[in-house]
Amino acid sequence: MENKVIFTDLNQIDYKAAWDFQEDLFKRSVDLKIAKRRGETEEIPKHHLLFCEHPHVYTLGKSGSEQNLLITEAILKQKGAQYYKINRGGDITYHGPGQLVAYPILDLDQIFTDIHKYMRFLEEAVILTLQEFGVRAGRVDGLTGVWVDHGTALERKICAMGVKSSRWVTMHGLALNVNPDLSFFNNIVPCGIVDKPVTSLAKEINRSVSLEEVKPILKENLAAVFDFSYH
Repeated sequence: MENKVIFTDLNQIDYKAAWDFQEDLFKRSVDLKIAKRRGETEEIPKHHLLFCEHPHVYTLGKSGSEQNLLITEAILKQKGAQYYKINRGGDITYHGPGQLVAYPILDLDQIFTDIHKYMRFLEEAVILTLQEFGVRAGRVDGLTGVWVDHGTALERKICAMGVKSSRWVTMHGLALNVNPDLSFFNNIVPCGIVDKPVTSLAKEINRSVSLEEVKPILKENLAAVFDFSYH
């Protein structure tokens, strides 16, 4: 059975506001599953996909080290950037203007119950999206995310990922560097990886790219990979 997903484009939104929005949808899905298990309802959780872009912000996952933030609180303020410790997996990452962030809140009980497979499917949707722009991207063994020139000494990260799951409901997701100011990555050890640089779609194809060009392509590739359609 094909799953229906409610798509919402939040456009540019404060990180905490988007996080709260996600948490609300996530909690509703988890609470519904608990109620269903108790026989209190027959309703099943709805799937959601959120797209957005954030003002400058650094986020640190549960398994991350604060030492990977290389600047002080005073410099953070000077740069107009925020900093949050959050409840996803992974280490530290940067979000900012020119980066397309996708947050799927999916009930994997209705799709497949395999987080490893879920991460690979997210990566596949991004790989297919980059192909549309003539960028050959792929995976690096042992590392999450999507990379350009993967398998070579020049491999560089173009998309970071970090998710949370409870009772097979997901939140958080992926951040694809479309056209961000990459200098903001110099203030962190991205994802705790010291020896691999970060890149963007704009840098790889040597032209400016808007999020509006990329959004419909990523949206359709996510639907194709996961076999869902949109409300």
